[in-house]
Amino acid sequence: MEQNRSVGAKKNCNRISYTTIARKLAIAAFWLLVWQLLSLFMDNDILLPSPMTALCRLGELIFTGAFLRPVLGSLGRIGAGFFLGTAAGLLLAVLSSKYRLFEEVIKPAIMLCKTVPVASFVVLLLIWWGSKNLAVSVCFLIVLPNIYLGTLEGIRNTDKKLLEMAKVFGLPCGTRFFYIYRPALKPFLNSSLKLALGMCWKSGVAAEVIGTPEFSIGEQLYFSKIHLDMADLFAWTAVIILLSVCFEKLVLWTVKCFFAWKPVCGRPNVVGKAADMAVEVSHLRKAFDDEILFEDFNAVYEPGGTYYLTDPSGSGKTTLLRMLAGLECPDQGEILWGVKEAGVDNVVSGGSMIDCSMMFQEDRLCEDYSAVKNVEMVTGDCKRAVKAMEQLLEQEALGKPCSQLSGGMKRRVALVRAMEAGSKVVLLDEPFTGMDAVTRERAEKYIRERQQGRTIIIATHI
Repeated sequence: MEQNRSVGAKKNCNRISYTTIARKLAIAAFWLLVWQLLSLFMDNDILLPSPMTALCRLGELIFTGAFLRPVLGSLGRIGAGFFLGTAAGLLLAVLSSKYRLFEEVIKPAIMLCKTVPVASFVVLLLIWWGSKNLAVSVCFLIVLPNIYLGTLEGIRNTDKKLLEMAKVFGLPCGTRFFYIYRPALKPFLNSSLKLALGMCWKSGVAAEVIGTPEFSIGEQLYFSKIHLDMADLFAWTAVIILLSVCFEKLVLWTVKCFFAWKPVCGRPNVVGKAADMAVEVSHLRKAFDDEILFEDFNAVYEPGGTYYLTDPSGSGKTTLLRMLAGLECPDQGEILWGVKEAGVDNVVSGGSMIDCSMMFQEDRLCEDYSAVKNVEMVTGDCKRAVKAMEQLLEQEALGKPCSQLSGGMKRRVALVRAMEAGSKVVLLDEPFTGMDAVTRERAEKYIRERQQGRTIIIATHI
C-alpha cells in the first residue's frame, strides 16, 4: 500500500513538472509569435528584425573568433564588481552590527550608493577613473548597499534567546555563526542577492555602453547602434540575458549549498572536576520595578546534590536560575562559586568561574537542525550526541529538524543538551513540561544516571 502510494505521488509530481514545462514553452511561443507578427507588420529589419533573423545572427556571432573575448571581458568586470560589493557589504554589516558608531559614520555613504542614479555614478567615475574599470566600480556601488542592508537586518533579527543559550553553553564562534546567525541571515541575504544580481548586470552593461571599454559586450552594443544593426543588437541582448541568468543560477546555487552545509561542531566536551563545584547565594536581592522577587535570600548548593525549586509561578525561580547562569545580575548580594582542590577551598565571586549548562523555560533549540545536531553543538561529538539522544527520543525522530518535533520531544532534546554539556552545575527550568508520566519517569532516570556528582538545580511545579 505504501509503495503504491509512493509510486502514485511520484507520477503526480512528474505530471505537474511536465505541465509546468509545457506551460512555459507555450508562453515563450506566444511571445515569439507576437514578435514575428510585429516584425511582419513593420516590414523593416532595421527597426525590428524577425526572431529567425536575430537567431541566425546569434549563431553567427557564437561561431566567430571575436565572440568569446567580449563575453569573458564583460563577465570578468561585472563578476568582479559583484563579488567585491558582496564582500564589502558583508564586512561592513558585521562591523555595523558590532559597533553602533561605525554604523552611524558609514550610513550617509550607504544611502548615497542606494539613492544616487546609476547615470550620475557612470559620468562621475568616467571622469575620475576612465572607462577601463568603470563597469567594476558601478557594479560595486550598486551591489554594496543591497548586501549591506540585507545582512545587517538579518544579523539584527537573530534570535536573542538563542544567543543567550550560546553564551551559557560557551559555544565557539564557528558554531554560533553556522547554526544561529546563518539561519537568521538566510531569507534576508537571499532576497538581497537576487535584487543585487539583477541590478548588477543592467548597470554593468549600461556602464560599458557609455565607457565602451575594449573587449566588452557594451562596446558591441555601441557599435550596433552606430551601424543601425538591429539584428546584432538583439543577438547581443540575448547573450546578456543568457549570461545574467546563468550567473544568477550559479551564485544562488552556491549560496544554497552554503546554507545547506552542516559543518562539524568544534566544541570538545571537557568534563573537568564536576564533583567539586559548590554554589553559595548570599544576601541576594532582586526586584523588577516595584515587585521584589528576592530580599536577603541565602542558599547553599553542595557538590553532587539535586535541589528542587518548587515555589509558585511568579516567585522568581526562573530569575534565580538566570542569575546563577550569569544572564542577569542581582541588585544586591553575591553568588559564590567554590572549587575544592587538594583540600583547599577556592571561592570566586562575580561569576568569573561559572561552569554551568541550562535547560531554559523555552526550548531554545536551533529549529532548522536535528535533535542530534543540537546536542552535538555542546559536545562536539556526533556519535556521543546520537547515543545520548537515543535514551529519550525515538530512533526515527533523531534526524528530523526540531521544528517537526512535538513539544514534549523538544523538551527532551533540550534536557539532553543541558545534561551532556559536561558542566559542573546543571540548571533545569521546568524540564518535564509536556511530558506524560511514562516519559517523565524516563527523563528523571536519565538525569540521575547522568548526574555523575554534579550539582543539579531544578525549577518545577512537581
